[in-house]
Amino acid sequence: MAGDRGRRVTGRNNWGTVLATALVAVVMVVLVGPILLLAVFSFNDSSIIALPFEGFTFEWYRAAFSDPDVADSLRNSLVLAAIIAPLCVVLGTATAWGLTRFRFRGRGFWSALVAAPLVIPWLVMGVSGLLLFASLGIELSLMTVGAMHIAVTFPLVTALVSARLVRFERSQEEAAVDLGASQLQLMTKVVLPQLAPTLGAALIFAFAWSFNNFEISFFNGGYEQTFPVWVYSVLRRSDNLPIVNAVSTAVSVAQVLVVYGMWMALQAINRRRGSEETLTDMVGGGLR
Repeated sequence: MAGDRGRRVTGRNNWGTVLATALVAVVMVVLVGPILLLAVFSFNDSSIIALPFEGFTFEWYRAAFSDPDVADSLRNSLVLAAIIAPLCVVLGTATAWGLTRFRFRGRGFWSALVAAPLVIPWLVMGVSGLLLFASLGIELSLMTVGAMHIAVTFPLVTALVSARLVRFERSQEEAAVDLGASQLQLMTKVVLPQLAPTLGAALIFAFAWSFNNFEISFFNGGYEQTFPVWVYSVLRRSDNLPIVNAVSTAVSVAQVLVVYGMWMALQAINRRRGSEETLTDMVGGGLR
């Protein structure tokens, strides 16, 4: 009887594993499949995205990276994202700390206000920003794009950091205060080291949100195009589709490598901290 019951349990576990694997496979095909097709057709020696292949070529990559508009749009998006991502991490972390660690009148209202950009469509945010700048007489430029990117990106960082702070062991903070730590020491020696993986993930998300944003960049940008706006302008001409495939493939590969590099760096930091510094040392000896 025990053997039969064990076989039934094993069978159910096997079926569960098979179904879970199949679900993950389907999700990966849906998510990664279009990107792989885009990469494959970027090497096709034809301006028509269809089978059969006309031949293998790097011509579209040469044409893409010799186009000054491509270089300008990529530079604009990279500069914006490189500035906005760390700024949003700072603003989002400070906001999350205030909302999770302090009790004040109107806290619920301010929490809802900060979270609002996460549920409002980017199209609405883009049009709203356009109307705001027009009413104030502000000329559209990369500065207006950056301002709106901050408005929609730092709430994401706030949500990520708040979720981590809610689960944070308050006893560590109390122990640090009991040992005479100042607020600065509490943040730098106790809180921020524990938040490092979350801050790294928030930095990646903030960079990606800013770099890949189209709606807000389209409505709030001037003559200087970001990369998504350039892609939209080129897609209206079918002869340039392979160039878009080539640039998008290169950008996707670069983003994957950056994310993987940051993930490996965070893993190395966690391993080093875990092997060289205990929690007691961090809270106690590290404050001396």
